[in-house]
Amino acid sequence: MKTHWPVAIVLLVFAGELAASDDADTIRELRTQSNAAIARHDVAGIGSFLSKDFVITISTGGIERSRDAHLESFAAHFEEFPDVVYVRTPARIDVSEAFPLAIESGEWKGSRTTENGSYEHGGRYTAAWRKTDRGWKIYSELYVGLYCDGPGCEP
Repeated sequence: MKTHWPVAIVLLVFAGELAASDDADTIRELRTQSNAAIARHDVAGIGSFLSKDFVITISTGGIERSRDAHLESFAAHFEEFPDVVYVRTPARIDVSEAFPLAIESGEWKGSRTTENGSYEHGGRYTAAWRKTDRGWKIYSELYVGLYCDGPGCEP
């Protein structure tokens, strides 16, 4: 009887890559849905993508240490700026082969109208995802503001 170990190993590797690709596609779609929730100013919708232990470093270096704090911040932001929108565009999503984790990185852009005119800022971000029994959830994000255009951008 002839063994086919090399073929079996190739099939296992391919199956793992296919699963990682499916997970990356899922995360990419979840990011699209998250962007849409922000565009709708849907605070509960935004929260549905975040784990309970979520923490974020916002673009100016401040840290929000809980999902609730982050959602309260969004609600206040939406109230103050009725046309505010943020869009995150993933450039890369890597799914761990060892753990139920993934990391997303890309570019972000935000815009709003202030009493003094249009304001736009943006930069780079990373998001750490964890696969749970309720699907992929973001447990940590880091945003770094790299540009700012409009009133209020002065340091």
